[in-house]
Amino acid sequence: MYDVVKRIADTILATLGLLVLSPFLIPVILVLRLTGEGLVFFRQRRLGHNNKPFGILKFVTMLKDSPSTGTITASNDKRILPFGKFLRNTKINELPQLINVFIGDMSIVGPRPLTEEAFGLYTDDLKPLIYKSRPGVTGIGSLVFRHEESILAKSDKPRNQCYKEDILPVKGALEVWYTKHKSPWVDIKIVILTAFAVFNLDKNLCLKWFKGLPITQADLDFM
Repeated sequence: MYDVVKRIADTILATLGLLVLSPFLIPVILVLRLTGEGLVFFRQRRLGHNNKPFGILKFVTMLKDSPSTGTITASNDKRILPFGKFLRNTKINELPQLINVFIGDMSIVGPRPLTEEAFGLYTDDLKPLIYKSRPGVTGIGSLVFRHEESILAKSDKPRNQCYKEDILPVKGALEVWYTKHKSPWVDIKIVILTAFAVFNLDKNLCLKWFKGLPITQADLDFM
């Protein structure tokens, strides 16, 4: 029943979100149309439920040919457009994913959908487990790694190496934890913490609100 109820809730919330946010999204669309390269939406192949690919929607934040030079992005990436930097920092660029939720590709809460390049960096034992749930607009992994791009920018390692060695092992463990512990109450708490994150979330709240997370204080301090 959890999956059925969650799908109904996702459809209702996505519909309400698109209606309520439309007066705010229209100015964003106009700014994107008149700046940068004039593009508004970016559709990218990601892995979803049971590792099946789908096209995720975002507002454009980077140069059009950016995917050809890599899909892992740091906060100081020169491919990011000026207005795109604002959209990424505020996570507004993710809002078109409400359309993905409405059509059933995604859920409001779940593991973040990765590109095939990034997913390929997971160990073989994690790959069958991550997307047993529909990927989400928000999730425990994206909450803890809200400033992932800054971590990549500050690291002395190449982006791919930092992502594979320092981020993915922890993020993968968090996403598997969610798959094993998902419930309406867990989802509600993740949504509440996501709202807090808009005002600079205290990452320690994740440890306080979710007992048994596969993460240490040292991991949080690193982030």
